[in-house]
Amino acid sequence: MLIISDLTFRIAGRTLIEGASVTIHDGAKVGLVGRNGTGKTTLFNIVAGELSAESGSIDLKRGARIGRVAQEAPGSDTSLIDFVLAADTERTELMAEAETAIDPHRIAEIQVRLADIEAHSAEARAATILSGLGFDAADQRRPCADFSGGWRMRVALAAVLFTEPDLLLLDEPTNYLDLEGTLWLTNYVQRYRYTVVLISHDRDLLDSAVDHICHLADGKLTLWKGGYTSFARQRQEKMLLQEKAYEKIEAQRKHLQAFVDRFRYKASKATQAQSRIKMLEKLDIVDAVVEDNVRPISFPNPKAKLAPPIVTYDKVDLGYDPEKPVLKRLTLRIDDDDRIALLGKNGNGKSTFAKALADRLAPFSGNIVKAGKLEIAFFAQHQLDELHPDETAVAHVRRLMPDAPDARVRSRVAQMGLDTNKMDTPARELSGGERARLLLGLATFHGPNLLILDEPTNHLDIDSRESLIQALNDFEGAVILISHDRHLVAATMDRLWLVDKGGITPFDGDMDDYKRFILSGPGDTDRGGPKGDEQKLTNADRRRLAAERRIQLAPLRKRIQGIEVDMDKLRKLIARIDTALADPALFTSDPAKGAKLSKERADALRGLDTFEEEWLILSAEYEEAEAAEG
Repeated sequence: MLIISDLTFRIAGRTLIEGASVTIHDGAKVGLVGRNGTGKTTLFNIVAGELSAESGSIDLKRGARIGRVAQEAPGSDTSLIDFVLAADTERTELMAEAETAIDPHRIAEIQVRLADIEAHSAEARAATILSGLGFDAADQRRPCADFSGGWRMRVALAAVLFTEPDLLLLDEPTNYLDLEGTLWLTNYVQRYRYTVVLISHDRDLLDSAVDHICHLADGKLTLWKGGYTSFARQRQEKMLLQEKAYEKIEAQRKHLQAFVDRFRYKASKATQAQSRIKMLEKLDIVDAVVEDNVRPISFPNPKAKLAPPIVTYDKVDLGYDPEKPVLKRLTLRIDDDDRIALLGKNGNGKSTFAKALADRLAPFSGNIVKAGKLEIAFFAQHQLDELHPDETAVAHVRRLMPDAPDARVRSRVAQMGLDTNKMDTPARELSGGERARLLLGLATFHGPNLLILDEPTNHLDIDSRESLIQALNDFEGAVILISHDRHLVAATMDRLWLVDKGGITPFDGDMDDYKRFILSGPGDTDRGGPKGDEQKLTNADRRRLAAERRIQLAPLRKRIQGIEVDMDKLRKLIARIDTALADPALFTSDPAKGAKLSKERADALRGLDTFEEEWLILSAEYEEAEAAEG
C-alpha cells in the first residue's frame, strides 16, 4: 500500500504540490494524470526518495521494492539479455554465491531461495519481455552499445519490468515504444500482479491498463475509480454540479449582502442585518469552476482539389543502401481523401516510406507518379531540432509572411494553438508540446494536399491530442499517419497498411483486430492479418511456440498458485477459530476474546470469498488461454 499524506513541495518559490493526500492499495493499477508542468514527475521523484518534500509523508509497507526506469539508457558492451538479468541483484548475488558456497545448510538456503524467486526460468522471462518490446533472439545477444538511445531506453524498461518490484513507477513509458510495443506493454501492465503507477498521455493505455486515475491539479491529488474515459466523464459531471452549487450560493450571498448593505445602519433593521451577516459567514465556500481549456489545433485545407490518385508507386525500391533496400517492389496508390495509418514494428520501414513520400529520400528503382501541384507537408519528431532556438513563434511565421502586417502574423500563430503570452517566447524556452504545435503549423502552413505525420503526439498531453484528432478529422486532404497512440489512429484513420517483410500490404481489420494479431504472437503477415498456416510449422517450431506460450502463461499460473496458498492459510485459520469458538465456556469466561474471534472468523470468511472469486476468474482465464493457444 502507498499512502501519501498531506504532502507539500515547492521549487523556486512555486508551489507544485500542497497538502496532497491519497491512498493506493496493493495491486492497484493507477494512471497519474494532469497538465504538463503540474508536478507529476516531481511526485514520482519524491515517492522514489530522490527528492524530499517540504512537509507530509510517503508510507510504503516495510521491505517494499520500488522500480523505476533508469534516466540514462544503458550503453555498455553487456548484451541485452545479460543487462536485464543483472537487474535482479538478489538472483545475481545468489547465483554467484551458489558457485562458491561449501556449507550444506547455506547451499540448501540458496537453492530454496533461488527456487522461490524462479531464478532458473529467469532467462526465459527476460527473453519474453525483451521480445515483447521488439528485440528478437539475435538482438538480445548483441551489446547495448549497438543500439540507439530510444532502443536502449526499451532495454532499461525491460530491466525494471524483469525485477517485478512491489511498486512499479512508469513515466511516459510509451514515448520510446512503437505501437506494437505499446500494445504489449498495455497487456503486461494489465496482468502485472503488483502495484503500478504510470504517467501517460496515451488515452488507450489509460483506458485499457489501469483501474484508477489519480488526478494532480491545483497541487492536490484526487483518486477516481475506472480508466481515463470514466474519469473524464465523472470529473465533468462533478464540475457541472460544482458550478451549479457555486451559482446557487453566490446568488444567495448577493441577496444577503444586498440586504446588509441597504439596512446595516438603519436602527429598525439593525438586528435583521446582523442576522444576515451571520448567515453570510456560515455560507459554504464553493470554488468557482475554472477550466484551463487547451487551444485548438487547426490545419489549413488544400487550396485546390486534385484528381485521384495523387501518388502512385510501381515496383519501387526504397532504403539507404542500394544493395539492401528496406522496402522492395512497392506498388500502391494514395487518393486525395485517403486516411492511412502505417502499422508495423520499428525498423520495418514506416519512416523510410514517409520520408520517400515527402521527397526526402530518393528511390533506388521503380516508377513514382505524383499529381501536378501536389503540396506535401511532413512532420517528424526529429524536426523539433530544426526550429531556430533564439527566434520566437512570430519570427518563424514571419519568414513565411514577410510582407504581412503584424496583426495578421500573430493571427496565424494563434491558429497554431499558441497562447498570446507564448508568441514572443524564444523557441528554446517553449515546452515540447508548444514546439510541436509550432512545427505542425509551419509544416502545414500552405494548405497541403497530403499530410504525413510521423509520431506527432510524443510531446502532446491528452487534451492536445484530442485537439489534434479534431484537426485531422476537419482536414480535407489526405493523411498518412505513423503513431503509437492507438486512440489517435482509431479516431482518425480509415485504412491500415502493414509495413512488414520489405513490403506494404493492406491490413484487413480494425485496431482491435491488430491488437489481437500482435498479442497472439508470430503469424503470417503476407496478407495483412493473422492467417498463419500451422501445417508449415516444423516440430521444432511447434516446440518453440509451445515453450513461448508456457512462458506467457507463467505469471497467470503463478498468481493462481499464490491464491491457492492464501486460501489454504485462511481455511486453516478458520478451522482453528472454530475449534476455539466450540468451547462453551469461552463467552462466559472471556467474552471479549469470543467477540474478537468471531470478528476474525467473519473477516477470514470474507477474505476467503474474495480469493475464491478471484481464483475462479483467473482459472477460467487460464483455461481459456490454454485452449486458445493449444
